Amino acid sequence: MGVPQSSPEQRQAALEKAAAARRLRAELKELLKTGSLTLPRLLQRADDEELVAGMKVYSLVSSLPRVGKVKAGRIMKEIGIADNRRIRGLSDRQRSALLDQLS
Repeated sequence: MGVPQSSPEQRQAALEKAAAARRLRAELKELLKTGSLTLPRLLQRADDEELVAGMKVYSLVSSLPRVGKVKAGRIMKEIGIADNRRIRGLSDRQRSALLDQLS
């Protein structure tokens, strides 16, 4: 099987969709950083929005105020969350442990 060929219009639509997803994710991380959005609210949004559910947990945790990359890695390791885990892949236990650690 070969790679499916897409028309220039389909390719452009896919590029625009990907750019919109990146903008949304960047905006959410900025809201987390400024404190305008809380982690519990973001996790609730992930239950309803596929783009939010696809965000990497490490990226979110490191975006929180007073949590840098090193602390985020340590917290995730303690809980048992892989660095490449996405929100949709978190178990209920991992979600609650993450909220307990960061609240």
